[in-house]
Amino acid sequence: MEEVLIISNYYPPEKGAAANRIEQLALKLHQNNYAVSVLCPLANYPKGVLFPEYRGKFFVEENLQNIRVKRLWIYPSNSAGIFIRILSVLSFSVGLFFYLLLKKTPEKVIIQSPPLLLSFISVFVLSLKQKKIILNVSDLWPLAAIELRVLKVNSFSHKISLFFERFIYKKATVILGQSNEIITHIHRCFPDKECHLYRNYPDHQLKDFDLKTTKNATIKVFYAGLLGIAQGVLEVCEKINLEHLNIEFHIFGEGPEKSQIENYIKNNPSKKIVFHGMLERNDLILKLTTFDVALVPLKSRIYGSVPSKIFEYSTLGIPILYFGGGEGEQIINENHLGWIAEVENFIALNAVLEEISEMKKSDIELIKNQIFEHSKSQFNLSLQIKNLIEKKVI
Repeated sequence: MEEVLIISNYYPPEKGAAANRIEQLALKLHQNNYAVSVLCPLANYPKGVLFPEYRGKFFVEENLQNIRVKRLWIYPSNSAGIFIRILSVLSFSVGLFFYLLLKKTPEKVIIQSPPLLLSFISVFVLSLKQKKIILNVSDLWPLAAIELRVLKVNSFSHKISLFFERFIYKKATVILGQSNEIITHIHRCFPDKECHLYRNYPDHQLKDFDLKTTKNATIKVFYAGLLGIAQGVLEVCEKINLEHLNIEFHIFGEGPEKSQIENYIKNNPSKKIVFHGMLERNDLILKLTTFDVALVPLKSRIYGSVPSKIFEYSTLGIPILYFGGGEGEQIINENHLGWIAEVENFIALNAVLEEISEMKKSDIELIKNQIFEHSKSQFNLSLQIKNLIEKKVI
């Protein structure tokens, strides 16, 4: 059985798209006869606090669904301050550096990027050891940080990040890009670099799954995920107009904007917005199948970014109202997955919500079934992994 190591900043029992994505990759490789190990921090995301079972520990090794998971110490934080966040990433990266340098590692290693510092240290050490480095790029940093106004152009942090970025692209044996824009960007830097498209397709593995459409008159639109700066859910709450529409907006999640969102809902009861907090993944999925439309927003158009929620909800047969711009719009249009509102254009968003409000539940049920059947073949994680294995990418 061939060995492969995955290095990631996130892994279950942590919540969120990043942890789910890496777990699905690990499980699928195991199903294809790979001995998979994962190297990650002690679980702390999204609250930035160590989970109870990992407190007071510096190293934990455990077996989760036949995946050997090794967790290194981290100074946890979800602070919005860039220096605290760097300190948090640095604390894990130092331990990671010495672990990779001193411990035996498999010949094939998959490295999740970003965070850039983590991926830089991993690529640096593993290139010295002449390992096959498979770099999995889910977002383009520092470009995304500039677009989100987290970094300033030509600042010291920006220049260091650019150096890290070019280094990891250059030293990687092969690169998996989660959007065509990511691959285009990498080829601008290194035209001959071997790159492959690797989408964030889910594998829900739910038993007795059944599409449901509630017969009550009110249409339920929901957002589920991180309540952070990039998603802009607070601003959505402030600027959507549902008072005179046949729509409720439901929010599931955790993150920096949580308290502000809760306070806004409390002070504006007429807005028809309901906050549910964080649910376990399978509980959340079963709950969402009874809802009607998923809102997938981004605060601004981020080059290279394709939210994994597009594929998560499509494979559940849930129509999507996409409010994020970029390549995501093309995916929604080409696959007939729902509606698009121009990113940052709340007039357009409210117009689409009004259109949805006038729909019959029978029409939504028909759309659900069409999306569900289409996604079975188009967004299939097992076929995607097998294709990469056959091409000897992994």
